Amino acid sequence: MRLLTSILVSIAIFSRLSSALYFYLEAGANKCFLEELPKDTIVVGHYKAEEWQESTKSYIINDQLGIQIVVQEVESGDKVVNTRGLPKGKFTFTSHEAGDHTICLRSNYTGGWFSTPQVRMHLDIAVGEAKVDEEGEREHVKDLSAKVRELNNRLADIRREQRFQREREAEFRILSEKTNARAVYWSLLQIVVLLGTCAWQLRHLKGFFESKKLR
Repeated sequence: MRLLTSILVSIAIFSRLSSALYFYLEAGANKCFLEELPKDTIVVGHYKAEEWQESTKSYIINDQLGIQIVVQEVESGDKVVNTRGLPKGKFTFTSHEAGDHTICLRSNYTGGWFSTPQVRMHLDIAVGEAKVDEEGEREHVKDLSAKVRELNNRLADIRREQRFQREREAEFRILSEKTNARAVYWSLLQIVVLLGTCAWQLRHLKGFFESKKLR
């Protein structure tokens, strides 16, 4: 029957695996792929639907073409994804349980009296690693935040110490300048006293020798 679902089974090991293929979609018919996935695994699918155009004898992307995407857990029957998208796009889901999952695609074209355009489908399914432990990531972020705060506090302490050292250096420089100035003044005072003493001694000796000659 034309409306009967055709199932294509692909067997693969899914650790960073990417499988790309293309196939043809008939009006009103599903194309399904069976994928065995571990629990909490992220799956990203990229697809592109091209419609055959008789006038140009080539496949083109028709914006009026819609693609229905359904991802379902085989054991539980729960639908993980059930959406209708544009002729080109992507879908993402995370497997909640380990086991087989069906990925089915269907066009919005339906069979009728008149022939429907042929649709060629490109599909690229990438199965990633297990889902990241969010609680562990939050704890890791908290640890990093604490380390960053600790580094910021240490940096603030270093800056305060540098500022204190600069202030001490400024005080020491001012004290040294004052001390040097006082030493210069004291040296000048000593020179003045020495010159005064020499002048007084010369005057005293001169008077002494003059008094001796008079006698």
